[in-house]
This record gives sequence, structure tokens and C-alpha cells, in this order.
Amino acid sequence: MIKIIKSKERHFKDMGWLQTYWLFSFSNYYDPDNLNHGKLRVFNDDYVQPGQGFPTHPHEEMEIITLVLDGEITHKDSMGNQGIIKAGEVQRMSAGTGLTHSEYNMSDSGLAFYQIWILPDIKGLKPSYEQKQFKNEDYKNILLPVASGRSIPDTVSFHTDATIYRSILDAGKIVKHSTLKERYLFIYVSSGSLQINGHLLQQKDQARISSVSSLELKASKKADFILIDIPE
Repeated sequence: MIKIIKSKERHFKDMGWLQTYWLFSFSNYYDPDNLNHGKLRVFNDDYVQPGQGFPTHPHEEMEIITLVLDGEITHKDSMGNQGIIKAGEVQRMSAGTGLTHSEYNMSDSGLAFYQIWILPDIKGLKPSYEQKQFKNEDYKNILLPVASGRSIPDTVSFHTDATIYRSILDAGKIVKHSTLKERYLFIYVSSGSLQINGHLLQQKDQARISSVSSLELKASKKADFILIDIPE
């Protein structure tokens, strides 16, 4: 089954300093029919104004993956990590038994990023952190794994049997993805338009897929998108 959710159906929140789209139930947005897709629990599409951000707050028992699209995040956490996550970088925090962190946009321009939460396969882990730089050329006309719990080289690792891919396809280009039929797939189009087994997704549309083992993804026009392959 391929379920298409159009961009206008996303939950939007404007806090002034933050404009955010919550694709799943999050914070004070609760929909019992929109809690997760397999072990994918959160996908937030965030835009933070200059000089603003998220003050120190806690997490536990969650794999948190952040993909910075534009701008930079100034990060600080209770594990002693402190630094900047720039556009193109992917960060992973395994919250495990518990951590706190803050995220700020200390630059003079806006910050756009995706934050993805995935439920871990194992609870009670020691909190940990990882960060890796990618370039747009790395994703060109391929499905590039950027974060994974499947021991894939040159990815940010986490503790779930799942993989996050990014791709930038030129118009007319095709990539294919195969998986086990019992797994779940999730696709979010950052820009452009993308055909998925004949279904058309436009900018900021999403597809939630189950019981499908093979995908053909074709860019109707240049398309930048995220694909997540995740267990039930």
C-alpha cells in the first residue's frame, strides 16, 4: 500500500521564532491515527529564525537524527559535546537512558532542518553522539544512505534496524529500492516532483508505504527527497 499525504495536510505551527511542520503527533498536536509509521515516531520540518532556538531540554530512549538543509545549528549537550552542525551535515544522538541538549541558530540567516525520531531496538543504552558531513554531489542521481543501524559504511550509525537515504535526482532520472515486504518505507520530497511506482509526489508531499518490496522512483523534475526504510 502506498498512502500519499499532501503538503497541505501536514500539521503547521507558527511560534514566531519557529515555523514547523509536524508530520506525526508531537508536543500538543495529538492524533491517535497519526502516531508513527513503523518505528518512525517523529519527522519535523523546522525553520528557525536568526538568534533563536530550543533551550536545554531532555530526551530518553530515542534515536534522534538531524539533517541540516540550510544554515547551521549551535549544539550543546550533557555528554559534553558542543559545536556547530552545518548545512549538509547529519547528526545522531542516541538518548538512551537520558540526556539534555540545546539547539540554537546563532547566525544572521535562517535555519532549515529535519529532525527525525526513531524508536530504538534496544533500551537502556548509554547516551552517545555522532556527526558526519555530506555534500550535495554525494546524493546526485543515487540513493545514498546517510544514517543507519545496519552497519553500512560511511553513514552515521544508530541503534535501530533502519536506514535513512537522501537523493537529488535530475529530471527523468530513476533510482530503485528493494526491501522486505514486511518493512515500512517513508518518503518526503524536499523539492521538485517525484513519481513512486506511478504515484506523483510534489514538493513537501510524503508517502507512507507498507507491504511493498520494490520501488521505482523517477524525478518528473529535479527532486530532492528523503527515503526511510524501517521495521514495523
